[in-house]
Order: sequence, then C-alpha cells, then structure tokens
Amino acid sequence: MAVRSLNKVQLIGNLTRDPELRYTPNGTAVATFTVATNREWTVESGERREETEFTRVVAWNKLAELCSQLLSKGRKVFVEGRLQTRSWTGQDGNQRTTTEVVISDMIILDSRRVAAPQAVQTESHEVPKEHKATKTQDKKADKTLEAESGVAEKKALKSESEEVNPDDIPF
Repeated sequence: MAVRSLNKVQLIGNLTRDPELRYTPNGTAVATFTVATNREWTVESGERREETEFTRVVAWNKLAELCSQLLSKGRKVFVEGRLQTRSWTGQDGNQRTTTEVVISDMIILDSRRVAAPQAVQTESHEVPKEHKATKTQDKKADKTLEAESGVAEKKALKSESEEVNPDDIPF
C-alpha cells in the first residue's frame, strides 16, 4: 500500500519588497518576493512577545507576471503553494541551500486604495494637464475603486441590515 504525503503551504502576510520578475533562457517568467508573517504570544511573566518570519516566495509563468504587475511592497497577500529546497554553488565556490514556497495561487487581501498614497508620494508634484481629472472623473474612479474593493457591496449590505425588523427573522 502506497503511503500518501502532503506538501502544502498557506501564508497570509505583507510583501517586504516589490516582486522581481525575470525570465529563464527559454522565456519562462519567474517572480520572486518575500512575505513577512507575524506571530504574537505572551510568556509566563505576562510580557507580550512578537516574532516576524520572512519567507521567500516564487511564482512561475502567468502567475509570475500577475504578481509582478499587481503586487508591491507593503501589500497584504494570501499565497498557497508547496515547499521546495534547492542547492547550488555560489560564485565564491561555496555550496548554498535555500527553502522557498513555490506558489500555485495568490489572492490580494487589501484594496488598491491602500497602496495608492505610496505611489502618489513617489511621483512628482507637477501633474501634466492631459492627466488631470475632473471632479466627475474622480467620482467615477472612486466608484470603480469601491466596486473593486467590495466597499459598495458592504455599504449596500449595511443599509439593508438597518431596515430589517427583528420580528421578521424566522428563528
């Protein structure tokens, strides 16, 4: 009878840097980035402790290109994949080994609006005329962002929940 095994990793954390996208000699996309995960606990004396673990993450093919386009430093992300350990000889001749998570799935957990102020700060303060938006365009963009992030759905659910009469609930 064959013995089954499982190699599955799920992480929720923040990116410590922007993904780095490269291509293999045969044209396959590969993206690497690091995800920081935190753990908190209380010791017997009542003192709170915190520990951060930094995990190297690798994505291949179309997922690598998506990670490169959509992810940036500080974004909260869920990744799922498998552990892989590989060894190589460094330029200095020493043998090196690393363990990384090769992902098969990635979900962004924060909204674009969270990352937008960082992008604005790095750009120049002068906005070309052709890129300036009117107030109407700004409102449309806000509605689009709300729809993308689910804020509009949450607002609709909140207004519906305020109109519900407790006597109407069947249980």
